[in-house]
Amino acid sequence: MTDAAIFAVVDHTLLSPTATWADIKQLCEEALVYKTASVCIPPSFVKRVKETYGDSLVICTVIGFPLGYNTTLTKLAEMNDANENGADEFDVVINIGDAKDHHFSKITDELTVLKQAVGSKIVKVIIETCYLTTEEKIALSKCVTQSGADFIKTSTGFGTGGATIEDIRLFKEHIGPHVKIKAAGGMKTREDFVDFINEGASRLGTSSAVKVLTGGESSSY
Repeated sequence: MTDAAIFAVVDHTLLSPTATWADIKQLCEEALVYKTASVCIPPSFVKRVKETYGDSLVICTVIGFPLGYNTTLTKLAEMNDANENGADEFDVVINIGDAKDHHFSKITDELTVLKQAVGSKIVKVIIETCYLTTEEKIALSKCVTQSGADFIKTSTGFGTGGATIEDIRLFKEHIGPHVKIKAAGGMKTREDFVDFINEGASRLGTSSAVKVLTGGESSSY
């Protein structure tokens, strides 16, 4: 697998709370050079990136991030604001407490509302696998499928663990045919990237791809 093929599925990510405009601009410049799938950035930078780079970049942002326990109305306001500011893709954190309480219909309803708010734009659902049982992951695969969302995503990168190959395999068994998989967090080497792609991940959420693939040291998600 070529480096270009890997970069083509990378959501080049910077979600640090201390990220500055200079940091975000560097991320965007790298994304242009290496032709990544998108840049994944905090909502507060979406409008400025859109104004600076126009349609030359796919802009992904996060909703309800990183803990997911915002109300549906709050998440909807975030979605609408980011959409108006020029975001192309939205990575939404589920309410993990609802998942632990097995209120799966509530999660499906919330995701349905959020997907409908942005129409054909891509919605990726972060279920934060490190906190979940196998049964909960299976149930959430069904929630994502039923909501019409486009991707199921493993992790925020801010939890106690990142993506695992076992979770990618589990997702493949239980998501609907229209749902794709995004692996995020914990990928440190080129071999990690290749393994997750080969297992079926259509996107990789990482801040490390440029450093790893150009010979530098990996960085945190």
